[in-house]
Amino acid sequence: MFGAPSMSAVASSVASCARASAARVPSRRGGYAARLGVGAKSARGASVVPAAFTPAGAKIAGVGMELPSQSLTNEDLAALVDTNDEWIRTRTGIGKRHVISGDESLTSLAAGAAKKALAMANVDAKDVDVIILATSSPDDAFGSACTVQAEIGASGALAYDLTAACSGFVVGLVNGVHFLRGGEYEHVLVIGADVLSRYVDWRDRGTCILFGDGAGACVLSKTTDPNDCCLLGFDMHSDGTGNGNLTSKFTSESQVCGTAKPTSESDGAASGVGSFANIAMNGQEVFKFAVRTVPDTLTKSLDKAGVSSEEIDHLVLHQANQRIIDGAAKKFGLGKEKVVSNIEKYGNTSAGSVPIAMAEAVLEGRIKQGDIVATAGFGAGLTWASAILRW
Repeated sequence: MFGAPSMSAVASSVASCARASAARVPSRRGGYAARLGVGAKSARGASVVPAAFTPAGAKIAGVGMELPSQSLTNEDLAALVDTNDEWIRTRTGIGKRHVISGDESLTSLAAGAAKKALAMANVDAKDVDVIILATSSPDDAFGSACTVQAEIGASGALAYDLTAACSGFVVGLVNGVHFLRGGEYEHVLVIGADVLSRYVDWRDRGTCILFGDGAGACVLSKTTDPNDCCLLGFDMHSDGTGNGNLTSKFTSESQVCGTAKPTSESDGAASGVGSFANIAMNGQEVFKFAVRTVPDTLTKSLDKAGVSSEEIDHLVLHQANQRIIDGAAKKFGLGKEKVVSNIEKYGNTSAGSVPIAMAEAVLEGRIKQGDIVATAGFGAGLTWASAILRW
């Protein structure tokens, strides 16, 4: 048998681990402790060991999008609820939306978009280091990033889900860039995907006209020059006090009965399946929230980036409502030629809307290398986020 280690050996090991951890822990200002330099002292007086990595930059290397094969037009919805094409278009700008059917799933859409983005970037899936899947509607309660990883063959990647509703892709993009900025990773795959048709009451005129399914993806790759970075500025926020304005709450038989599932007297409640309720939305409050926060967050990101609104080449917003998009464009003095809008074709695809819009604009030749792109997402949580990108 091995003898117990001496106290001096334990102390030495703990000190070694502490020094290694200190080299990796971000400071409160968003930098790294290693930037203090060799021999510098931390706030507690301990010596700080330089980090083992070299800061780097990041670029957008490829984009892709995937949509379900089936679509529902406004005329199709008119057969289900009391509505018509003019009513929907006037209030939202939406003409149709795509919805999953057959064996289509969140995973299949996300994987399809990811494969196209990797092909454009000329990056092998096995070379991807991190996969960030922004979604509110995974195929599994434990997340779908890992099933996407398996589907595309990215065997060496860390994969995780990020839930920030319609802001998710922008938040994921900021996260992805910072993984690369640390210098330890080469390629990060950021996906925004949702299949909210699963949680829509298709007899509720207030919500069924809005949502569609879809996925978009972006490959971020490291650049050796830290100053060569696609992310020029960003701004992100949450306000949980407004959560009740847009929800899809968990529900179960035991919850309805007011008991804990393990102690439910009813066998049905004790063994019942939990699920999420259909989407409930206070449309007026969400609209006012978006109109208020989108110009504010974009202004903050522009200020941080040192970019004026006149320098924006493309405005790519979450595709929730054409009136919100038009209002933001007017606020910054941007003409229609600078506004990317595809809500008429796809509706609100939640976390998928920003990357789908970006991918389509790139594929159409609108967004080109060197262009300045202002983007923002906003939605349930409540959450909102923006970023200024150099393509």
